Amino acid sequence: MKPLVSVAAVLAVLVGGCAEDRFIGRPGLTISQQTEMPAPSATDLVSEPRPQVLGPFDQVSVDVFSLPEFSRTVTIDRSGNISLPLVGEIPAAGKTPAQLGQAVTQQLQANHVRDPRVSINVTQVVSQVITVSGQVRAPGLYPVTGRMTLMRAIARAQGTSDVARENMVMVFRRVNGQDLVGLYDLRAIQRGMYEDPEVFASDVVQVDESQSRRVFGLLIQSSPILVAPLVAILNR
Repeated sequence: MKPLVSVAAVLAVLVGGCAEDRFIGRPGLTISQQTEMPAPSATDLVSEPRPQVLGPFDQVSVDVFSLPEFSRTVTIDRSGNISLPLVGEIPAAGKTPAQLGQAVTQQLQANHVRDPRVSINVTQVVSQVITVSGQVRAPGLYPVTGRMTLMRAIARAQGTSDVARENMVMVFRRVNGQDLVGLYDLRAIQRGMYEDPEVFASDVVQVDESQSRRVFGLLIQSSPILVAPLVAILNR
């Protein structure tokens, strides 16, 4: 489904004005002739499913059916492990709740517990957070639940401050041991020039002019629209 253009964007096209104020969509973006946006379907209202991965200091409830003496709530320790009766210490970080349940089941079976049925429920999430810092109204750590995008992350931080440079937004990420940083322009995303990028747990979003210039070596005098994101490798 092609995205609809907002009323404000259409008005910008009609009114004209300076080039900075005109709506310029990315290739393939079309303006709908509909006067109203259609209502979302049921599937549109549900975030894209993604397996939840456990991490240190997350809290989980371990329930063993018909064996309440083995059921309890535990916190994953700094090393990423939990400790349970008859199971001992078992790795939990990096597993989904279902995978952890299978591991606990196997250990109980190895200790002669007949037909154990284990369920794992996450009661508190600490590890799956994103950091939003710099020129936003409420910098801090925010939990990542379901699919999160850059615009949503900044909205969680109550938006950019009055002195923020919206064409100087960086996302720091570590992938396969390599540190990466992407530079994005919020105005270009709002105008449909490119997609609102997805962000993930452990990402750091920073709205900061000086560090962006230092990392990318950009000298932006008149705040032109950044029509495509830039990505740099910080360590090789």
